[in-house]
Amino acid sequence: MPNLRPGSLQERQSFHSGANLSLWLNRKEMFARKIRVEYEDQGPRLACPLKWLDSFSMRNFTNASVFDDTLPVSDGLMEIGTSVPLADLQTSMEDWFRRKSYLAKNASLTLTELAASKTNSSDHKISDKKSS
Repeated sequence: MPNLRPGSLQERQSFHSGANLSLWLNRKEMFARKIRVEYEDQGPRLACPLKWLDSFSMRNFTNASVFDDTLPVSDGLMEIGTSVPLADLQTSMEDWFRRKSYLAKNASLTLTELAASKTNSSDHKISDKKSS
């Protein structure tokens, strides 16, 4: 089997011919960016359960194409594509989690792009804590 560079023309041609399908099926990473998804509700930050992340991602496969490149990996961890806007993702996830009653009104959601990603690390936090 030839040693093909990931993403090379030869690898793509080989994939389309069906000869090296195993090269694609054995990939450890799906998307270039890794993000940590946490929530805070009157206490320490906690990893968002995989159930929440999966609910958001499955809903968005059909309703919001900008978030098609999102893949829940485990509690508090997602892989996302390079075209996914992190601030918009955070806002949409928070809205969805509130509508599903996963996230309380006074809780906040934080998305952190991990340093291993190809882009710079950043934190996006929006808190809906309202003063009475």
